[in-house]
Amino acid sequence: MNARLLILARALGRGASTLALVALAILLIGALWQRYMLAPWTRDGRVRAEVVDVAPEVPGTIVDIPVHDNQLVHKGDVLFVIDPVRFRIAQAQARAAVAAARDDRALKLSDAQRRQGLGGVVSEAEQDRFRSTASVATAQLDAALAALDLATLNLERSVVRAPVNGYVTNLRLRVGDYATVGQPRVAVIDTDSFWVSGYFEETKLARIHEGDAARMKLMGYAAPLAGHVETIARGINDRNSAPNAYGLQDVNPVFTWVRLAQRIPVRIGIDTVPPGVVLAAGMTCTVSVGDEAERPQGVVGRVLARLESRI
Repeated sequence: MNARLLILARALGRGASTLALVALAILLIGALWQRYMLAPWTRDGRVRAEVVDVAPEVPGTIVDIPVHDNQLVHKGDVLFVIDPVRFRIAQAQARAAVAAARDDRALKLSDAQRRQGLGGVVSEAEQDRFRSTASVATAQLDAALAALDLATLNLERSVVRAPVNGYVTNLRLRVGDYATVGQPRVAVIDTDSFWVSGYFEETKLARIHEGDAARMKLMGYAAPLAGHVETIARGINDRNSAPNAYGLQDVNPVFTWVRLAQRIPVRIGIDTVPPGVVLAAGMTCTVSVGDEAERPQGVVGRVLARLESRI
């Protein structure tokens, strides 16, 4: 009798264990399904940053490059130097022109004042002519001063500086290269401009609002980034809207029965970066918004996060 009870108890125990495992599996599958289908999250996230293309404002041969590839620079640091010799010569010539124009103006003003002091001895027309000559000399001095300012500015511009804090990237500049006005020579990634672009399915946009909390899990780091929704894009490319040779819309004649939800870009501002996390533009991440971002991760949350990373 006792042996039968023991066998029955063991059978009930195995059955209960099996039911518990089945229930847990159903719970996990249901939670994962709800999270995957309804929760505002996406694995299609990208770290972005503004890239500043630094172009010289004066032409010339590059004589010095005090930075190297991937170096951190601060606003105002020297990136490269253009040969300043001809700009110094131009500045010296402009200074000489200013001195000559100043002396000429002083002489013309003195002549005009002397003619005016003679009164009735000098005709009114003669006095007007000397006053006009003095005015022209004053204008020429102003022009010489402006030319000196421009020469000084060009000399300052021969030293090209970083406009923002950031990292020099993909540096291909060499001493001896010729710099052309307006042609970018150095790219600087602005370290103060990092954000995340999350591409969410249109079916999940109803639960995403500007200001919502967001959590970003980078592929290469365990600790997530904290942020918030800044903006939601209001348009993406419509391939059917491209006109053909006659200016008419070129509509795809094939329409699949199963329609895939379009992905809409959502800009996520980064509020907190965990210690040790190094951001680089182009990194991929998983983005969760709203309740999913604020909810603390327990055992089930960690299991779901692990499953998400493998989907």
